[in-house]
Amino acid sequence: MPLTTGNTDQQSCMAQPSCVDQKKCVDQRSCGVLLHISSLPSPYGIGDLGPQAHAFAETLAAAGLKHWQFLPLTPTSTFIGNSPYSSPSAFAGNPLFISPEILLADGLITHAELEAASYRYLQDQNPARVNYEAVSAQREYLLNLAFERRTGACHSDSSARALLPVSSLLPLSARPPLQEDPSFCAFVRENSYWLDDYALFAAIKASFGGQSWIDWPESLKRRDPHALASWRASNASAVLRQQFIQYLFAAQWASLHKHCAELGIKLIGDLPIYVTHDSADVWSRPDLFKLDAQGQPLAVSGVPPDYFSPTGQRWGNPVYAWDKMRAENFAWWIKRLEYNLSLVDTLRLDHFRGFCAYWEIPADEATAINGKWVPAPGREFLAALRARFGELPLIAEDLGVITPDVRALMAEFDLPGMKVLQFAFGGDPAQSPDVPYRHPRRSVVYTGTHDNQTGKQWFSEAPEQEKKTFTFYRGQDLDPDYANEVLMRMALESRADVCILPMQDILRLGAEGRMNTPSSAKGNWEWRLTDSKGWLPGAGQATQPQNGTDGDTAKAALPVPDIFGHVHFLCKLYGRLADEASEASGVINSEVPLV
Repeated sequence: MPLTTGNTDQQSCMAQPSCVDQKKCVDQRSCGVLLHISSLPSPYGIGDLGPQAHAFAETLAAAGLKHWQFLPLTPTSTFIGNSPYSSPSAFAGNPLFISPEILLADGLITHAELEAASYRYLQDQNPARVNYEAVSAQREYLLNLAFERRTGACHSDSSARALLPVSSLLPLSARPPLQEDPSFCAFVRENSYWLDDYALFAAIKASFGGQSWIDWPESLKRRDPHALASWRASNASAVLRQQFIQYLFAAQWASLHKHCAELGIKLIGDLPIYVTHDSADVWSRPDLFKLDAQGQPLAVSGVPPDYFSPTGQRWGNPVYAWDKMRAENFAWWIKRLEYNLSLVDTLRLDHFRGFCAYWEIPADEATAINGKWVPAPGREFLAALRARFGELPLIAEDLGVITPDVRALMAEFDLPGMKVLQFAFGGDPAQSPDVPYRHPRRSVVYTGTHDNQTGKQWFSEAPEQEKKTFTFYRGQDLDPDYANEVLMRMALESRADVCILPMQDILRLGAEGRMNTPSSAKGNWEWRLTDSKGWLPGAGQATQPQNGTDGDTAKAALPVPDIFGHVHFLCKLYGRLADEASEASGVINSEVPLV
């Protein structure tokens, strides 16, 4: 597997062509895994785009799986809870995912620097959780070193010298200056429509200690052309550094994407419907959002009160000025889709019902109670997308209470929706769209999503009536430790063409494996795999599931090397193998007795 992009500065870092024929991506009986990049194992504090990501893709292919789904790839912020759904950019890649091992292999950092950074920032960290503050500091340090070395400034007075002898700061082998490097220049030129604004935004924001753009000096806040030109000229290196970081991400992502394509693994990305107010997108195009004269939101997004939340949910994102979007034939959205579809094969479109009508809350309201439904131009929007892309490579996130107009819009544009088994048994299964026999073929079934409990935790904590309904539907008494297995089998035998299994359910984890608890401010987005042997192919023979896991994150109920052998067996049993190549190769032994 590649440890390097093959000299980052010499290769093209453009993403590989994606599947633009959605039927090829979705309309085949197949299976995949939901695992965010941050959750991959890595010795450097957070999952990244390095060797473990490539190994994971190889494991999926060896097991006969076809899809790898993950959460948004955009930057996160410790100031707003590290959520991948709250980002300073709708386009940029997350610098935390840049692999230190690839930087090392590319000669951008030294082994001594990498070891020193790990010692300084990651010592005594829990490998089963992401410490975003520590990882952010470590990546900032390493990326500064990489930038200094690439621009010939390694011997400047930097924090590296406090950790390492000057003799370890070796120059790169001869390469053209960064600003003259053909690959880098091509990347900057081809992505200028978003990168120019993002690099400037990120550099200015950093210079003000992370301060929101709404509090910048008026000339910068208002994007006065002379003020921006002057700031850019005086801080050219800071802007160049942001462009370089995005170049590194794009190069590493292109390498992983190419490897996945060669393995036959389709990537399913995630596109939040809204953007963050403190973002390059809102700062650069305030006219596309409902803002007041000072740049503050007039109205914000959310959802109305319901059974689960008597005050609703106030998300706080600025809502779109859809009239302005329509007048420009949705050009911003088309560019956003174009770029994100260059990174993946299919996109999950978050909160799809917001394209029919969205819950608009006055910005001065503390809760969502006094919001109102406002129509959105969903049909015109999707027609513009179809004119650009043809068959739309989208999955509509249609969870919750969905009205007939939303269903009609999905049907008109032939968009597959989502089915979540954890939602199927809280009431009358005969009325639930999430029970397996009611799944349409053109849909994607999940045991749970990133916002749900793990299957084991769900069954353990479900109300007694819900447990009874579930076990009665299945026709068997159920050990709570076996709930994930039953949910996975139900998903795999569903009529839905695509089945996505969260990695935590494959590993039979409980509450310790939960990724996100909505409305909870702490502890989210931190879960990680801790042992690469748990998903590398080979070694063992798949075995019968065992009850009685102790819930330790580092342990799985199945023998560690056999986890994906069991998944392979289940996919074969329920007709979801991508092909027979993996079985014929002997990499995975799927001779597993029925349980």
